[in-house]
Amino acid sequence: MLKLPSLDRLISEFDTVLRTLAASAQSVRPHPDAAVADIEMSTAQKQHAAGLMRVNHCGEVCAQALYQGQALTARDPATRDALREAAHEEVEHLAWTEARITDLGGHKSLLNPLWYAGSLAIGVTAGVIGDKWNLGFLAETERQVAAHLQSHLRELPEQDAKSRAIVAQMHIDETHHAEKAEELGAAPLPFPIVKAMKISSIVMTSLSYRL
Repeated sequence: MLKLPSLDRLISEFDTVLRTLAASAQSVRPHPDAAVADIEMSTAQKQHAAGLMRVNHCGEVCAQALYQGQALTARDPATRDALREAAHEEVEHLAWTEARITDLGGHKSLLNPLWYAGSLAIGVTAGVIGDKWNLGFLAETERQVAAHLQSHLRELPEQDAKSRAIVAQMHIDETHHAEKAEELGAAPLPFPIVKAMKISSIVMTSLSYRL
């Protein structure tokens, strides 16, 4: 039976929402681009790179909400721990992408609150269905994110080594999260759900690149 969260936990979860959407994230690890030289780029190149990094930041906002919802309704402690570990690294990704967006003269997505709310609802639903599906959703999400990051490594301007360093480390982390979920018994998701996730991702990335 699903155990309802305590009032203290609900307050803590609400604090997570506020920190994700309204506060600057902090990174325990050094930023991957800290030792990388910032090479001059044209205005168009900076705008494009900022748009791509805004998409990545938005994706990390969604990840925080997904994992928060999934951990809130997960039954098995090992599943909750895996979700919290992934969420912890996603906070660092938030810090890295936010700092790079600022360096490039861009801004975070204006639609972040909307994406957060939708992702939180999806995460809660995934957790209620059952832990093996919860882990399956985590694994598929990370696989899709990893593929998405690979595409950004191809799209970023060649001289933007700083953004590339950030995206490359994010790709390593996301791949690890997917592998961890599979080790814990993630169930493969039905094709219609995988397809729906990809369509939702296309909508999110298209809008957040501009807004």
